[in-house]
Formats: sequence, C-alpha cells, structure tokens
Amino acid sequence: MERKLATVLFADLVGSTQLLDGQDPEITRRRVTSFFDGVQRCIETHGGTVEKFAGDAVMAAFGIPIAHEDDADRAVRAGLGILDHVRELGLEARVGIEAGEVVVDETDSTFATGEAVNVAARLQQAAAPGEILMGEAAHRLTAGRIEAESAGPLELRGFRNPIAAYRALAARDGQPHAKVSAPFVGRMSELELLENTLDRTIRDRRPHVFTVYGEPGVGKSRLIREFLAGVEGTTILTGRALPYGEGVTYWPLAEMVKAAAGITDDDPMETAKQKLIECCGDEAIAELLGLASGVMEAVEGERGAPEIAWAAREFADELADVQPLIMVFEDIHWAEEPLLELIDHLAQWVRERALLILCLARPELLDVRPGWGGGRVRSTAIELEPLGRADSEALADALLEEHQVTGKVRARLLDKAEGNPLFVEETVRMLVEQGADGGDRIPDSLQAMIGARIDRLPAGAKIVLQRGSVIGRTFWAGAIDHLSPEYDLDELEDLLDDLLLRDLVTREERSTIGGEAAYRFKHVLIREVAYGGLSKSGRAEYHTRFAEWLREKADKELIEIRAYHLDQACLLYTELDGRPPEELARSAAKALGSAGKRALTRESNLSARKLLLRSVELEPTLERRFLAARAAWQLGDLPVVRDEMTVLAEEAAVEGDRAIQSRALTALSEVAASLDGELGRAAELADEALAVVEADDHDGRFRALDRRARVARWAGREAEAEDYLQQALEEARAAARKDHEARAALQLAGIYIGRMEEDKAEPLIARALALAEESGSIVARASAAQSKGMLHRVRRQFEEAEGWLTKALDLYRETASVSEIAWTSRQLAQVAWETGDPSKAEKLFRESIRLLAPMKERGTLCESQRLLAQLLLAEGRVEEAEKFALAGRETVSAEDVLSRATTRVALAQVRAAQARDDEAEALFHEAVEIITGSEHCRVLLDILPPYAEFLRAREREAEALELEARLAERVAAAA
Repeated sequence: MERKLATVLFADLVGSTQLLDGQDPEITRRRVTSFFDGVQRCIETHGGTVEKFAGDAVMAAFGIPIAHEDDADRAVRAGLGILDHVRELGLEARVGIEAGEVVVDETDSTFATGEAVNVAARLQQAAAPGEILMGEAAHRLTAGRIEAESAGPLELRGFRNPIAAYRALAARDGQPHAKVSAPFVGRMSELELLENTLDRTIRDRRPHVFTVYGEPGVGKSRLIREFLAGVEGTTILTGRALPYGEGVTYWPLAEMVKAAAGITDDDPMETAKQKLIECCGDEAIAELLGLASGVMEAVEGERGAPEIAWAAREFADELADVQPLIMVFEDIHWAEEPLLELIDHLAQWVRERALLILCLARPELLDVRPGWGGGRVRSTAIELEPLGRADSEALADALLEEHQVTGKVRARLLDKAEGNPLFVEETVRMLVEQGADGGDRIPDSLQAMIGARIDRLPAGAKIVLQRGSVIGRTFWAGAIDHLSPEYDLDELEDLLDDLLLRDLVTREERSTIGGEAAYRFKHVLIREVAYGGLSKSGRAEYHTRFAEWLREKADKELIEIRAYHLDQACLLYTELDGRPPEELARSAAKALGSAGKRALTRESNLSARKLLLRSVELEPTLERRFLAARAAWQLGDLPVVRDEMTVLAEEAAVEGDRAIQSRALTALSEVAASLDGELGRAAELADEALAVVEADDHDGRFRALDRRARVARWAGREAEAEDYLQQALEEARAAARKDHEARAALQLAGIYIGRMEEDKAEPLIARALALAEESGSIVARASAAQSKGMLHRVRRQFEEAEGWLTKALDLYRETASVSEIAWTSRQLAQVAWETGDPSKAEKLFRESIRLLAPMKERGTLCESQRLLAQLLLAEGRVEEAEKFALAGRETVSAEDVLSRATTRVALAQVRAAQARDDEAEALFHEAVEIITGSEHCRVLLDILPPYAEFLRAREREAEALELEARLAERVAAAA
C-alpha cells in the first residue's frame, strides 16, 4: 500500500429513475451509457482515474496512480465538464470533491480509502442539482484558479462536526530533467553583514552570535554556504539539531566534536576516546565531550549540562586559540533547552577568542525562546524575507537559461513561488521534467509539487527515496542496501546517482559512519513528502529494519537514534494492530531505557523523563520506573515524585532491591520536608533509607545522611546535623566523590556560621573550594562560592560578599538550578539592602519569589517573602509589606523552627506599623519562645533587635535593654 495526497470526485445523476421511467430500454441504455462515457472522458482528459461505477454514481481520483501538482484544480475542471456534458443529455448531476491523504493498493487496482473519500461522497449527496461542492482542502488548493463561494458549514451524515463547504462556480483562465544550478541572488547585503561580523569578531577577539531566521526554503543554508565558501584561515565546524524529539540533546555538538577529532561512529570506544583526548589535550574535557557525543558510555555521578557546557567552552577555546573558529548550529528551532543554554554559555564565557557562532532557525524558535539573543551585546539576528520580484526573476531566468518557456509560464512560476528560492528551484525543475508548454500547470503548493516529482521518478529511484526518508534527513547507502534486498549494490548505486542528478538528494562530504557513503535530502520537506507516501505498515517495517542495521554498525554510539526508530515502529504497529509485536516492544523498551539513562546523566531531564516513561510503557521494570521518577525528582516535580517513589519504595522492598528502596525513601524524605513541611516524617523516611541501604553503597548512604542532616538543620538541631554530616563525609571519601565531600563540608560550614563560629567555617569553605575545582563539578564550585559569599556577608565584608555571590549566581545559571538561583538571589538582595540599594534588593527578592513559587518549595520561599515584606516596610509601603508577610506565614512549615520565628517577626513589624501593638507584641513573644534553646544563635540577630526597637519606641527601655543584654550574652558565648 501507498499513502498519497489525492483529490477525490463523486458524481451522480439526479432523479434518474423518474427521468428515465417509461423510456424504451434501448433508449435508456444509450442515455446511461452516454452519461458514463462522457463522465469517464471528462475525468481522463483531466488526468484522473475512474475508480468505480455504482448505479448512477461515479467515483474518480486525481493523483492516483501519478500525482500532479494541480490535482485539485483538475478535479474541479473535470466536474465542471461533467455538468456541461450531462446538460447536453438533458439530464442533471451533482458533484462532490475533496482533497486529502488516501491509501491505495500497490497493484493494478487504484482503490482508495481515506477521509477525503467519505467527505467527497457526502458533499455529492448534499449538493443541489447542477452544483459542485468542494471541501476545505480542495478549496484551499484551488484558490485563485477556481471561482468559488462559501456554501456554509454543512451537517453531513457520519461526521460529528459540521464540514466547511464551497460552491465551485467557474474555472479561471516537456523535456527530460536536466540538473540546474541555482545562482546566489538577492542576499548581498546579508552576506556583507556576515563578512563584517566575522571581521569584527577576529579584530576584537570576542565571541559573537549571529542568528539567521527564515521559513523553510527561504535560503538560510544557501546564505551560510556562500559565506563560508569565502572564508579562509578559519576552523569551521557544523552541526544540525535533529527533529526526532528526545535523546539527541547535544547532536550538533557531537557532529562538531567528531569532525574535529576525526571520529567515525563505528570507531571502537577506545579508539574514539584516544582521538578525542588527542584533539582536546585534556582527559577531563575529552570524557565530558565523549559523554555528550555518545563516544563514551554514560558514567555514574553528576555529569550533566553544566559540566558538558564547561567542556564545550574549553573545546572551543582551544580551537579558537589556534585560529578563528566558526561554529554553525543549524535548525536550532528543534534544539532542546540544554543545547540552547550551551550556545548561550559559549557566547558568554569564551573570552578573548575569535569565535563566531552562526545559528539557523525557523521563526518558531522565538515561540519557545522569545528572548533568544536579547540582552547580549555581541549578538545579531536577521530574518530572510522572500526574494523580491526582480531577484526571483533573475533566479528563474538563470535556472531556465537553456529551456524555452513562454512568458506566461514564467510569470505563473514566479507568482506561485512567491519569492521563496526553493519554491522557484523546485518549480523550474518540475517544468523542465514535464515540459513548460505541455499543459501541466504550475504547482500550487510545495508539498503537491514535490509529491508530483517523486511520483514521476523511475520505480526503483522512488523506492530508494522513500526508504531513505525513513532513516532521516541524512541516510547511508549501506542502510538502503539493508532495507532493499531486492537490489544488488550496482543497481543501488545507479539509483542513488539518479536521485543526485535529479537534485533530490546531495552527497555528504563526510560520513559519521566509517566506510559508508552518506546522502542528504536537499530539503527537509522533500524527505517529509517521501516519508508520507509510505503506508504505515511499510514505515513500521523499515523503521524496525533500520534499527537492526544501526545495532550492527554503531549501537551504543547512536542509541538515541536507534531508540527513536524502534519506538516509531512500535507506535505505528499500535496504531494499526492495537499493540506492537512483543519482541519489538522489548527491544524498543531496552533502547529507550538506555537513551533515557544517558540523558539523565547529562541532566537533560525533560528528555530523560519522556524516554524513560515511554520505556516503562512498553516494558515496565523496577529500574526503569525508578529512573523515570528520578528524572521527575531532578525536574523538581515533587507531587509526581511523591506518587511514583511511594510505590517504588514498596515494590523495591518486596523485591529486595535495597539500592532503589533507599533512594526512593531519600526522595520521599525531601518531598515530606519541602512540599509537605513535615520534618518529623522527613526524618523517619531518611532513617528508613539509612536502615535499608547496603553498607558498601557509599553513594546511597551519603545521600540519605545528607538528607537526614538537612532535616535536622531545618528543625534547629545543629549538633544532630553535625553528627550526620561527619558520617556523610566518611561516605563521600569512601565513594571517592569529591563533589559529595565538598557538599558535606559546606553544610558543616553553614552550621558553624549559624552558631557565629565563623573561624571554624572558614577552613571548611576553603577546603570545599579546592575539592570543587578538583571535581570539575560546576554545582560544587557554585555552592562553595555561595558559602564563601555568605561568610563575607555575615562579616559585613560586603564588596567581597557581592563578588563571590555573583560568581555563584553565574555558575548556578549555567546549571539552570532554579532553587539555587533563587537562594543566591536572596543573598545578593540582602547585600544590596545592607549597602543602601533597596531598589536592587527589591528586584532580587521578587526574582527569588518568582522562581520559587511554582516549585511549591517552602523553606526558601518563606524567607524571601518575609525579607521582601521587611524591605517594603522600611520603604513605608505598609500594605504591600503586609501581603508578603502574610504569605510568608502561610508558606512556612509548622516544623521549621527558624523560619517560624523570622516570619512572625516580619508580621509583627507590619502590625506595629499599623498600630496594632497587642498583635505585634504577641508575635514578637512567640518568635522568642520558638527559638529559645535553639543551637542556631545567629537567628537572634533577626529577632531580638526588632523586638527591642519595638519596645523602645513604646518607652519600655528596661525591657529593650534586657533583650539586648541577652543578645550580647549569646554573641559573646559564640565568640
């Protein structure tokens, strides 16, 4: 079977029984035969095929077996001819026409099925005598060539919703293919801008991002090719984002890395790794780039987007140090968020190097990233508009130079192309193939035009093109051979050469699979139309067989692509048969699980979540379900984490999988604390995790101990937290995880800062800074910088504090860690407030709240809310202050000792400003009672001075002095 874009026509005599009643049988037979003969002649004259006669009705299809670019137009003209013919017979008929995708048998029969068939049949029944009704698709395809009027939405039998209908009124008035080469026209100013930008980039030795926007076929790639052809003494790397959806986050970077290192996808792992090390000169960078490009297996530990971005920066820095570097990222409208962040990272953090980053995108990129390029000084964006009439004429004239066409045909060509260079090129090629004066009309849409060209290919070439479309935009001769056992290698080579001559595909200069000739569809729409022509059963078969070829050639390196093809096959079989074959489902689940795990390691968490959920859907296992839940955990989706980890913890316990059980319990501990505010329950869950984790599972033990310490700190039990952190340090060292060791050291430093023992905190922070640098973890470096900044802040060394906190914020932004960005923004806000810049402080407090509110996290959010309330109050904005003070009280957990006290103080200050002294004093008193006996004495600075100020303002000096003495005593004890 084959799927085709076709136009279906139904015609039926009106009242034939009454008209012919009482007639001589021979006369009746002659009139009916004349009707059918005339109808068939009208249909075939316009290139249609009569599918069947049923009673007095005729069904015909246009575009079967051979498509034309104007099949809908032909169908309406045939319908008009049928009405004229029937009138000559003294009879009346009615006609229904609709266009759309239909399925046809690959036999001599042309029987078609599809919604267009049903709509056309119902429109014919609804039409009045002597009337042609068209559906929405047919009307759209004939716009400008068929005069029509709306017949209003019609309620048609068998359709739930009304169907748009249009009344057709009237019609308005080759040589063999030769390869034509399009000249470069109409883009000289854009080319000059690119050349000037490169000159400035080289002169200033600063990165520059240049984004070219444009609709498909408008000439983005051609502009860049022309520009790069004139560049000398520069390293050029190119990569394209794939439209597959999941698991190919860093594909463009992978193409660049492999090209620079000379790696092919079938290189053995060790060979590829050695090439990468030789190219990078640094094993740490090579490891991360190998992970991103699929050269190396996913490694355990936090090796995600931040580290990959750092490695990409070092990679670009090294290449640009030798000579100017141009990195071309094509089709970034398909890019996943981590890749867009990586491009931003390169633009911001590569320093003193001549680096030009060229990005090609469709305008829909701005739907997902409205601020792309905005706010960056060295950023340029242009949009390629369709060519003007003069340039389109120059292009068409150059393409038609050796072919004679009339001025009318040429004008029609330019009208249809509307300045899109690809439209112009493809239209000219169609005219050359079919003959400009041979009666074929100009294509009315690119899809119809390309479909018509494909249908006119020799049978073998069409088969090769369609099978290549299953593989993707780029395909390999060896893969086509695997999918086409009916052809020998010589035949395949001839067929591929035919496609090259017809300019439907191009040869890739470099293949990512060694020894395999690579080909590329000239335009993605050519690939899409070719793919659309295959039946769903055929697609499923070829997706499966291509995945088999990938497994033999480069399974681990291209696991994401293999997973995609297996999943596509499963989806198609499910659509056709209700479920995929069992063995295929198992293979797909395994590949999707591996791709999801690799995405999780890279911190491409959204992709990981989707891949792993699909893997679970096809074949659920405990490990895959845990990894899917872990992806949700890393995304911060705590409600989902609670639902999924609860079930996983129970099932892991039954199956005796202690590793998953302990990690699920640790995740649930975080949910209990951060989402529910139940610190007692959080402690119980962390203790359960510690009870079940294996003694030699140092990573699992560290995570549970770290969580237990955090719960203790929230509850104000600093000594208990310190004990857990000392144990966590031992586990981190046993696991040889320097990032974990730095994390524990910083937690300990936080305890000492809370106790006002800064001298004990300082060496721990210094140690954490060193460990973070050694680990290469951006998260660890950011955490250490944040703690260093906080230490300077409490010592009132505000300039140093701002420097370290700004560094931490920049690093956290690289990791896209929302909670930590919010926490650090709050710290910077406090510095701004304390140094006399309340406007900046307010902006940072509000940013912190904006980031935290959707996460439903309680501890950090309530502190940002109460601090903003206190700032607004200091500015005299009492009503606004009340709003945020109340919000903080509502957010805070009932078991969060410190924040229960600080949020009460903020509301007390608001009530005092409102002259509601009794309420204010009660809140102050509650705050003091809450922190009485707490080991965290620094919080007294947030509670006792405001309380003393309140008392002194009411002439209660003795009580104020008593509070200040209490504070002085605690500070002295800490010192």
